[in-house]
Amino acid sequence: MRNNWWKKAVIYQVYPKSFCDSNADGIGDLNGIKSKLPYLKELGVDAIWLSPIYLSPQVDNGYDVQDYYKIDPMFGTNEEMYALIERAHEMGIKVIMDFVANHTSDQAYWFQESRKSRTNPYSDYYIWRDAGPNGEAPNNWGSNFGGSAWTWDETRQQYYLHYYASEQPDLNWENPKVRQAIYDVMKFWKEKGVDGWRLDVITSISKDTKFPDNPQPLTTSNQQNGPRMHEFLHELNKNVFTPYDMMTVGEAPASKAADASLLVDPKREELDMVFTFEHMHIDRKENDINGRWALQKPNFVELKSILSEWQKQLRDRGWNALYFENHDRARVISRWGNDTKYRYESATAFATVLHGLQGTPFIYQGEEIGMTNADYSLADYDDIELKGNYQFFVKEQKTISEADFLKAVGKISRDHARTPMQWNVSKNAGFSEATPWLKVNSNYKEINVDADRLSTKSIFKYYQKLIQLRHREEILTKGSYELLLADHPSLFVYQRKLKDKTWLVVANLTDTTQTFNVSEFIKGDYKFILKNYAKPESSPTLRPFEAYIIEY
Repeated sequence: MRNNWWKKAVIYQVYPKSFCDSNADGIGDLNGIKSKLPYLKELGVDAIWLSPIYLSPQVDNGYDVQDYYKIDPMFGTNEEMYALIERAHEMGIKVIMDFVANHTSDQAYWFQESRKSRTNPYSDYYIWRDAGPNGEAPNNWGSNFGGSAWTWDETRQQYYLHYYASEQPDLNWENPKVRQAIYDVMKFWKEKGVDGWRLDVITSISKDTKFPDNPQPLTTSNQQNGPRMHEFLHELNKNVFTPYDMMTVGEAPASKAADASLLVDPKREELDMVFTFEHMHIDRKENDINGRWALQKPNFVELKSILSEWQKQLRDRGWNALYFENHDRARVISRWGNDTKYRYESATAFATVLHGLQGTPFIYQGEEIGMTNADYSLADYDDIELKGNYQFFVKEQKTISEADFLKAVGKISRDHARTPMQWNVSKNAGFSEATPWLKVNSNYKEINVDADRLSTKSIFKYYQKLIQLRHREEILTKGSYELLLADHPSLFVYQRKLKDKTWLVVANLTDTTQTFNVSEFIKGDYKFILKNYAKPESSPTLRPFEAYIIEY
């Protein structure tokens, strides 16, 4: 019988490179994380998820793995990782590692061997194809980082496939030796005490081996959820996840609520949870040639519809992973809220909406103190995706102006989530004594852990209360869900119900006062479980980003 501890848990994502630097080299590290475990314990989280810390050339900030068995020296040593796991466990905090199973670094031993010849023992560890009649790529598939998904290799005289950077060749999961090699790595880390896995783009591991062209060249529409995806995930589960009782949450970019149960239904024995991208696209223009850089105002009716559909479809058939921020998502209050005048209110409003749902909430570092997007110039950004897309869309395709591209970058660039953690007002926000690898957000003297915890409007303390509710109240894990006011463009209102207890979760997601009369929904007495304004108004309105949970 598996231990489903994660159903009542709140998980905190650490981006190691930007969390805490213990050795003054400008890069966060494992000992830095260990030093902050008391902080995380005080917050109340049950587990930490660490973004990749394996040996890597860092072309894509560790998502290009060179050696799965070795900790990158920039973060520390294997022994320091084992010590971190041990200390976390002593404090009642579980440890989840990030695993990149779709691709490796081109510096990985497997790839270095594979590119040598077509008869090498590692020849079929990756996806190689001959050039077309005129030397062209095997098909018109695109990379998520811009341009073609195929790169020519002079040594082997073939193209290899990469869904991301050319330095990140995709593994060939059709090869059973590849699958076994992945299982062996996971078992190694389980023996060291790791409690679970966040699985990077795991639904991409199966490819359509007929390699059909995409409707539009250099896009990615035919490249997700391949024909053997479920088979591979089930095999992975039977070999590792179930026998070793490891929690799993898979990144599933193309997943929709209607088919998600195929991934997370316990009877199918694949994954425990998946991260959908669907709700994070409510500010993206649909079918625009410029992809994620073509933005519109956030559509909160669509947000409610998507999140509600996931609540409905996975009810008794799986489990939701709940998030608004992670290492790939900009700060939600800068993206959809108001990160100046109503920073506290918008941070707590979005948190209330998310943590009131059924599922496991994930908190991204800095989210719990209301960190915001950075005020960067183009030269300040580091992200390979941004640079590749800038070159492709602005310089080569010329389908978006530089001004519009940079405006979008200011809203959604991944680097906004990767700025160093803001601990205090000291040099470099208390992150490091040295110049950080990525520029610290200039607002760190106003927004930092120390300042927030002393504030009368402490976002940290609000998150503490949300986490305590998750641990204490069964209505959050077992209660039914019903969306109210589905078509309201500004208000997110829903009901949770379990036995004789009913909660109403209410949030105004705008910076303007909205009409809302709670007496239209509740007859009789009620009490506040949580609220982000000190004293709710008695008038039938909701103030900017006002949010609360009431029981009746």
